[in-house]
Amino acid sequence: MSGERRPPVAIVGGGTIGVGWAIVFARAGHPVRLHDTDPQRLEAALGEVAQRLRDLADAGLIAQRPREVRDRVTAAPELAAALVEVAHVQECAPEDLELKRAIFAELDREAPPQATLASSSSAIVASAFASGLPGQARCLVAHPANPPHLLPVVEIVPAPFTSQEAIESLSLLLSEAGMSPVRLGAEIEGFVYNRLQGAVLREAYCLVRDGIASVEDVDRVMREGLGRRWAIVGPFETADLNVRGGVAAHARRMAPAYARMGAQRGQDDPWTDDLVAEVATQRRALLDLERWDRRVAWRDRVLMALTATLRRGEEPGR
Repeated sequence: MSGERRPPVAIVGGGTIGVGWAIVFARAGHPVRLHDTDPQRLEAALGEVAQRLRDLADAGLIAQRPREVRDRVTAAPELAAALVEVAHVQECAPEDLELKRAIFAELDREAPPQATLASSSSAIVASAFASGLPGQARCLVAHPANPPHLLPVVEIVPAPFTSQEAIESLSLLLSEAGMSPVRLGAEIEGFVYNRLQGAVLREAYCLVRDGIASVEDVDRVMREGLGRRWAIVGPFETADLNVRGGVAAHARRMAPAYARMGAQRGQDDPWTDDLVAEVATQRRALLDLERWDRRVAWRDRVLMALTATLRRGEEPGR
């Protein structure tokens, strides 16, 4: 941490996501005002911040003293006090459209005009709760994975009316706080994270329903196979590294089978030649085929390291 003074950040909502966001900004050096309308929840949230910081320190994941970081987080029972001179407000209220509309109307009235206003919404787009506000140009979604202080990805989802300045400002703020912002090109319900997660869950439920696999078997396939690999490389890079010749060769080999599987579920989304070509072009820009063998070897080394770590932390009897 440098001695640079960071601007204050307000967190509105003291649940699990709010606690995680408070840690994200506090460990980056920001004074954090944590607000919740429930005094008991607010008090409990401060205790949870302290405990999670101790856990991070025990795991060697934070260089600062937990108490030093915890002291940057202050309770703000009154919203107006939480918003004084803040550069950013992160709303973490329940997934309720009318509640978010009311909160954003109040935030737009009370927050400094230069502050960005972001929702942690898991599926609701900003145009549904911020449209028509005088300051709608500074409103958007910043959807984190849960918990935010352990999973760095955060989806930046602007509304059609969100200004480029707000997008750039928030992306920079999050990057400097150690997060990994992913900017979406347009609003879509559920964004990327929950649409991918939802696709897996839909198939998982179907496999249990049809008697193909038990709940534990599905989880085991993910935990000891797909999930372990996806922790290192995502689905496109997995396909790219699974077949010599890359993702284009993988698509030639596997696309018909995946199309049949989709058709069984009533889903007709074939991998067209143009789509495969676009994916292959993007992958080759990231990894040319001359480096393919080295990347496969890297993946395997990291998988070995991850497997060793998981074995050390395995629950007794599993």
